[in-house]
Formats: sequence, C-alpha cells, structure tokens
Amino acid sequence: MDVLTFGETMVLFNPQSNGPLRYVNSFNKSIAGAESNVAIALSRLGHEAAWFSKLGEDEFGKYIRNAIRSEGVDTSRTKFTNEKSSAILFKERFGGENPNVYYYRQDSAATTLTAEELDLEYIKQAKIIHITGITPALSDSLRKVVFEVLRIARENSITISFDPNIRLKLWDIEEAKPILLDIARSSDIVLPGISEGEMLLGTSDEKEIANKFLDLGCKLVAVKLSEKGCYVANSSGGTYVKGYEIKNPVDTVGAGDGFAAGFLSGILRNLSLEECGQLGNGVGAMATLVQGDMEGYPYFEQLLAFMGRRKSVDR
Repeated sequence: MDVLTFGETMVLFNPQSNGPLRYVNSFNKSIAGAESNVAIALSRLGHEAAWFSKLGEDEFGKYIRNAIRSEGVDTSRTKFTNEKSSAILFKERFGGENPNVYYYRQDSAATTLTAEELDLEYIKQAKIIHITGITPALSDSLRKVVFEVLRIARENSITISFDPNIRLKLWDIEEAKPILLDIARSSDIVLPGISEGEMLLGTSDEKEIANKFLDLGCKLVAVKLSEKGCYVANSSGGTYVKGYEIKNPVDTVGAGDGFAAGFLSGILRNLSLEECGQLGNGVGAMATLVQGDMEGYPYFEQLLAFMGRRKSVDR
C-alpha cells in the first residue's frame, strides 16, 4: 500500500441553514475525520490508501466504514465494538464565516482501540504512514497506539508523515506540546500550520518553524500558509510555493488534510519539493469550494485542470 493512516472518523451533520443550531431543523449527513480525509483524497489522486479505527457496532459505525470504503480506501483492519458508540459532530454556520464545530466524541468506540489490536504485518506493508496530532489527544489508549505504530515504522524504515493538527478543544497546549514534539522527532515529513508552529516552537516565522523541525531530525517540512501557499524546506534549503486564490471559499474545513494528501501524492510520484507543494496547494484550495470536509477533493485529472496543466472540456 502507498499510505496507511488511522484515527477517529465521525458522522458529520451539516446544517442546511445558517444560524444557531437551536433553530436549525435539517441537516446533511456526511463523515469527518482528518485521517480518513487524507486517505480519501489520496485514493482519488490514484494511490493505494488504507485507514483503520474502531467503530461502534451501530448504524453510524457502518455508515462511516461504508463511506470510506466506497472511496476505494482499504478499511479491512477497522474493528467494531458493542460496548461504545461511534462519534458524531455538528457544524454551525453564520454567513460566510468558518463554521463552529461541536464534537460528541468523548469515550467513543475509537478511544478504546489498543496497541494489542494492531495488525503489525499489515502496518509493515505501508510506504508512508500518516499520523495526526488529533489521535493521541483522544485517549491514553490511542496515544499508546500512535507510539507503537511509530516504533514499527522506525524498525521497518517506513516514512512517517505528521500533521500536528492541534485541537485545543481536546487538550491544552501544556499537555499536547511534549507529546507532539516527541512524534515530530520520529517523523520524516512534518506539515504544520503557522499557529501550530507558534504553539509548539514559539515562533510564527515560517522559515524558523521549518528550521526548528529540521533541527529535531525531520527530513522535510512543509509549512502551510493558507491562501498564500506554503513554505517547503529540507536540509538543502527552502522555497515558497504560491497558493491558489479562492475568492469565495465555501468551507475551509478539510483544506489542511487536502494539502497533506496532495503533498504526499507528490512524494509518491517522486516530484520535486516545489511540485509537491504545488499539488498540496491545489488539493487544499479545491477542498474549500464545497461544503463538507472531503467532498471537494479532486481526482488527479481534475487537479491538473484546476492547476492549469491540462485543459478542461466542459461540454
């Protein structure tokens, strides 16, 4: 397999109208989860992607598994339990602002996944393992899973990709910082945003963020700069990669995961550092064009057309 990732995916209820949720009566149902977002985006880009978790033996759990599997992602190592429920979340919208997000995930099925339940031989098949900082925030059990996967990856020379993805609704920065920096030290590729660099490293300068992660032992860093693009760097130096202007973004949630998928797609295609950044910027930008976390991720031909590298025939 090309990329393996793991973590909690939730059922997402997206309101059909703006305003406080107490006045909203209709929702669209979808899925949301940083790791499954990356897996789905990579699958659409033409790569062999896999995702695993633990879900409730309930209708929501079956929906989550089926939705991810229908995108061509291997979900064969996902487990189910009767003892806990699958997680859900609601978005709340006010005009053109980014939505508020309300999680209902405490003590969910995913939080009970243990390191003893891992299929070690399956994990060893991955070329890249993608980890986010959300997973270790959810439970002590999942934290142990993360570090066991890191151990397996190091022992088998598997490339580790890490998106810090700090969620302060899940834990405070004092608890998160040492754990996320430990993961970064074991990672080959790190994909932070400016705010995450500031929280973890004490600087909001993208060049300093990249250099500090490289000093920790990372081989490659891509600092996300929102609509401005990204700054990518390795031991040979760094460069800015221009982003794509989206005048009226619909929903920015999922853009960072899209960037990660596009960037990893470039790595898998053995592209230059700058070209990897261009793919990441393109997928991230396209993610903002529609409501939902993963609905806007393109297939590779669509991405090339969006980037102006291939003509699009509309009719």
